[in-house]
Amino acid sequence: MQLQFAIPPTTLNEDDFISSFADIYEHSSWVAETIWAQGISDDDTDINHFAGRMRRLVDAAGQDRQMALLRAHPELAGRLAVAGGLTEMSTCEQASAGLDQCTPHEFERFQALNSDYGSKFGHPFIIAVRGLKRADILAAFERRVTNDKAAEFAAALAEVHKIAELRLSQLAR
Repeated sequence: MQLQFAIPPTTLNEDDFISSFADIYEHSSWVAETIWAQGISDDDTDINHFAGRMRRLVDAAGQDRQMALLRAHPELAGRLAVAGGLTEMSTCEQASAGLDQCTPHEFERFQALNSDYGSKFGHPFIIAVRGLKRADILAAFERRVTNDKAAEFAAALAEVHKIAELRLSQLAR
């Protein structure tokens, strides 16, 4: 089934296009800028096609750029969230999973896991939280912190793609 954008990318000028798609991949406007530079076609009105283009671009970007993309993501229930410093999309996503309502024990656990994970992998733990509960997220966090670096890099990148697809689907009509 084709999922269409409410406002087709083909109708946007460059500034509006970049503004609309800059944070699909968290704080990584280079993805939208590169897609624009490659050209927009009528095929890009289909969200699945557009998401595939973005995914392929990120997958081909190389490990350094991918690591920068992972590092652009905020910690879950982290200090930035507490300080109100998340992007609008991240704020809504974390709130949808109840991460803004952690018990003191849950908050402490998230902080400890954020610290352990970041030290081990060099980027924050990333999971598409939409539709998950805090307990689900904590369980995944505790399981994935035991991964090796290569497996976790791949897992985090796959989650980034899920997040991007969910964000794009919110732009459907």
